[in-house]
Amino acid sequence: MIIEFSQGRMILSPFEIQVRLNAPGVVLQAMVEDIKLCREVLVLSADAGAVSWSLKLDNPRQADELIDFIGEQILL
Repeated sequence: MIIEFSQGRMILSPFEIQVRLNAPGVVLQAMVEDIKLCREVLVLSADAGAVSWSLKLDNPRQADELIDFIGEQILL
């Protein structure tokens, strides 16, 4: 599944997420078990120990699409 947002696009699979930013060559990647979504502020974050990243979603619809595809286990 692909979700477009203002900073690029998210490519979702049942096991991982890739965030391809609009900047050339920038890709953020994380396993689904390392992803969390704070729905109230629309922030998606990944924390895999030594590597972490976060990004702001544009709207609640994008958060809903993430939850529908990956599941509620990503909610904080």
